[in-house]
Amino acid sequence: MLETDLYLPIKRFLEDQGYEVKSEIKSCDVVAVRNDESPVIVELKKSFTLPLLLQGVDRFAISDQVYLAVAAPSRENPAKFWKKNYRSLIKLCRRLGLGLLTVETTRGAQGFVEVHCDPESYKPRKSVKRSHMLLKEFAHRAGDPNIGGSTRKPIITAYRQDVLRCLAYVAEHQNASLKDIKADTKVDRASGIFQRDVYGWFMRVSRGCYGLSPKGIIALETFSDEIQGLQALQKASED
Repeated sequence: MLETDLYLPIKRFLEDQGYEVKSEIKSCDVVAVRNDESPVIVELKKSFTLPLLLQGVDRFAISDQVYLAVAAPSRENPAKFWKKNYRSLIKLCRRLGLGLLTVETTRGAQGFVEVHCDPESYKPRKSVKRSHMLLKEFAHRAGDPNIGGSTRKPIITAYRQDVLRCLAYVAEHQNASLKDIKADTKVDRASGIFQRDVYGWFMRVSRGCYGLSPKGIIALETFSDEIQGLQALQKASED
């Protein structure tokens, strides 16, 4: 497929809406004019790329009606990136005020154009819940145990830190009672941690008493640096 394969379907699509359409006008791939309205500009690419996005933003100097047009995913063009990031791409275009079109060029639907969003001013709704959760996690996380951008190591969240505190305590005291764990570690959600046992690190020895599972023993070694860091922070706060 070539970028030029997208042109005729786009041209027909716009002409059906009463536009006069011409290509390659002052570096714009497609320009459509209807009466005294602001011109519609469409930039073509086989797939959604950063250069296409930059082209679209640059065209705002000419018109507010700017669309990006890409080939629609198909068996021949699976476009995994598109399928995986579809919602985010739509949100990005709306945030920037760009329209987004896809062109289906397979045999069964030759030249079908789908409008995913039109150019318009966009103000995203703020999520009070997500903002609250962000600040809550920030406040409850001890220190800064992660490296920004890391994807290979597990993220040390405030919840995981609490589980690690419990893990270290149970390892030190062998079979520990839930009452003592909660009192000595100061982990208020200790009951929920042992009840849910998200990571499978604990095993119930008797009623209200817990030990380490085989996974928990491995976790002691895996997260030894994080546990030592938590213990150092705890000691520093007590001094």
